[in-house]
Amino acid sequence: MRPHAFLAHARRQQGAALITAMLTVALVTTLASAALWQQWRQVEIESAERGRSQTAWMMTGALDWTRLILREDAISAQGAAMDHLGEPWALPVQESKLSTFLSQDQQWREGDAEVFLSGYITDVQSRMNVMNLLKDGRVSTRALAQFSALFERLDVPLEELQNLAQQLEASVYAIANGGSNAPGGLRSNPALLPQRTEQLVWLGLSPKSLAVLQDFITILPETTPLNLNTASAEVLSASLPGLDMVSARQAIDNRQRSPWSSLDAARKSLGDPGRQLSDSEHSIKSRYFEVNGRMRIDNVVQQERTLVQRDGSQVRMLWRVKNPPQLLNTTLK
Repeated sequence: MRPHAFLAHARRQQGAALITAMLTVALVTTLASAALWQQWRQVEIESAERGRSQTAWMMTGALDWTRLILREDAISAQGAAMDHLGEPWALPVQESKLSTFLSQDQQWREGDAEVFLSGYITDVQSRMNVMNLLKDGRVSTRALAQFSALFERLDVPLEELQNLAQQLEASVYAIANGGSNAPGGLRSNPALLPQRTEQLVWLGLSPKSLAVLQDFITILPETTPLNLNTASAEVLSASLPGLDMVSARQAIDNRQRSPWSSLDAARKSLGDPGRQLSDSEHSIKSRYFEVNGRMRIDNVVQQERTLVQRDGSQVRMLWRVKNPPQLLNTTLK
């Protein structure tokens, strides 16, 4: 082989060896990076799962605590007589460090994520129950008039109320009759009977109207009386024909100073409209409450809503809704 040909061949071999070495290094680096990424991903998944599990346990503990508060209220002398907004259950819990609730041997340690708890309990019998629209499976004229008054005060279209009442009647009829259509041919899917207010869009209530009505209506498993001691001025006025908003606000001011201990006391305070109060539609006690809890871990916020039913000293959960985790600066709804 000629000298110049030999040199060219040697250079080609050196170049090929260099490229092979570079490819080998790149492959090893890629494999190492992939292995590190997989390991990091597994650690992150495990941490996230552990965080979700810890959050679930802590929220369950907070719920048990609120149930205990409602139970203690029920067995107290005052709680056995009435429920009002001056009781301990009605006081919101402002955002507080979880570490302040721990015993001395469970104190927060450096490096642990700070956990903050907040929440409040709402008497949902302070709102107008959508299920009260029906009586013996048909739309109640009296309840429809009360809801109409509420819709008018909140400037919500009455057409939506009519549609809501008809769809609710059709759904309940379908459930009671194995999926059959309601009289008049109105069709409804029996699986679409709402359990929570946000689901009322299934029955024709628009999201815009629902946002306005959210704090004034509820949907419960049965018809329920309105708690006069916790109802808002709008709800109180709508439930009693002849009670205008000015008089309703004055009655609430009087109620704050001295909650009504009986329907007779409420009748005297409400004047002529108070004569319409009845044991079936009005009360001074409640059995249904909504527990709203919020937990913040560093900059991640978790919120839950739970409906509970209190019968005597027994408090049981009916449903529980967990919102997706959100970043900090989320307000408690």
